Amino acid sequence: MLKHSSEGFFVNAEQSAADYAAPMTPSRKRSAKALTKLFVLDTNVLMHDPTSLFRFAEHDIFIPIMTLEELDNNKKGMSEVARNARQASRFLDDIISHATGDIERGIKLARNDTDTATGRLYLQTQAINGYIPSSLPMGKADNNIIGVLIYLQKQQPQRNVILVSKDINMRIKARALGLPAEDYFNDKVLEDSELLYTGMRELGDDFWDKHGHKMESWKKEGRTYYRIRGPLCHSLMLNEFVFQEGERPLYAAVKEVDGRTALLETVKDYTHVKNNVWGINARNREQNFALNLLMNPDIDFVSLIGQAGAGKTLLTVAAGLMQTLETRLYSEIIFTRVTVPVGDDIGFLPGTEEEKMSPWMGALEDNLEVLNKTDEDAGEWGRAATSDLIRSRIKIKSLNFMRGRTFLNKYLVIDEAQNLTPKQMKTLITRAGPGTKVICMGNIAQIDTPYLTEGSSGLTYVVDRFKGWSHSGHVTMKRGERSRLADQAAEVL
Repeated sequence: MLKHSSEGFFVNAEQSAADYAAPMTPSRKRSAKALTKLFVLDTNVLMHDPTSLFRFAEHDIFIPIMTLEELDNNKKGMSEVARNARQASRFLDDIISHATGDIERGIKLARNDTDTATGRLYLQTQAINGYIPSSLPMGKADNNIIGVLIYLQKQQPQRNVILVSKDINMRIKARALGLPAEDYFNDKVLEDSELLYTGMRELGDDFWDKHGHKMESWKKEGRTYYRIRGPLCHSLMLNEFVFQEGERPLYAAVKEVDGRTALLETVKDYTHVKNNVWGINARNREQNFALNLLMNPDIDFVSLIGQAGAGKTLLTVAAGLMQTLETRLYSEIIFTRVTVPVGDDIGFLPGTEEEKMSPWMGALEDNLEVLNKTDEDAGEWGRAATSDLIRSRIKIKSLNFMRGRTFLNKYLVIDEAQNLTPKQMKTLITRAGPGTKVICMGNIAQIDTPYLTEGSSGLTYVVDRFKGWSHSGHVTMKRGERSRLADQAAEVL
């Protein structure tokens, strides 16, 4: 008796499925084929990352017909999910249009020599019935995909057939039935957020003993420079801050790295009253490092991560006002954030773009109120005039209208950046034109976007990808300065 297999040819049902699970090739090739895995993709993987089709290296991919149906159902609209569904469909069309042989035998995922995916794409070309366990209700898309997984396991027992899904309940359901299921990990920058680059490094007590030999030191424009040599130098990043507490504390930034040699430059002390920024002084070491990045015109990109009350927004807005109104380095401040609600949405908002965004900008309003009170000698009329001037230089923009824009000499602030995907983050940062500075800030412990985690957040992504670039800097702010109540709540709740 002959029946159709998942590889696209007919086999004898009385013979071993393992002997016929791949096209007839020499035994050496068949054994190599058995080492590769077959991944069955859930729809949410493609809608989360359309490029996931090319992220499985030498392994093969199977797309159930129900996945294609769900892609079709979700392709309409202007949401990120709809755009990803359409892009996934375009990738599938591109792969299939380049197919040279029988589609049922699998299609090469590599479209050109630069593609890293060397596996094959298999599409469900026949109805698969009778494989859904009786404990699962019929008609549900998830259960149909699980039925496909069971079918492929029985057809190809010599291969690892694994379900890949971003849906936690889908993975739980599959594992409850004894089926292998995994999350999609390729978009994760880090497995553990504790390993994320902090932008700072504490020097040990023996630092000068190991790195002080043949050290060179000089002063220039009020800064002290140290050219050090030693084993730590090769692991230092450009614009990384190093510090050493004690009787003679050191706070410096790495300016050059060349093998076992590095150049350190002492930072400006923004904790001192004379170095205040729009009436604001740094209250701790991390805030001091952050202001050194925010006030440095050579730094084009700054990322700040910290708990609630760490001072991210206050320092960023103060530095922006100083460089926009005082030194006139930038023409205006542009403030934006992703509109993801913590609870239920408040519904339709009338008005212009700025009026619609104003409910989301409570953090900006709170900090402007603080900054407007820093000049005690101005009086009520003076503060009112300053407030009007400040608001004329701050523009609130929605992310929905960012694509295609170019910002010249702007101070672009992206608040709550932990709720952005890496793709959205790329879209925003690439808006920067000549003379524009971009600041991304957020708290990766407070992510409200579905399917985003600390490891796959766009904020984590840019911190990891920009580290070591000579025109970027990052600081992880671990200490809160809002109030003793806020600090205690962040620690114990």
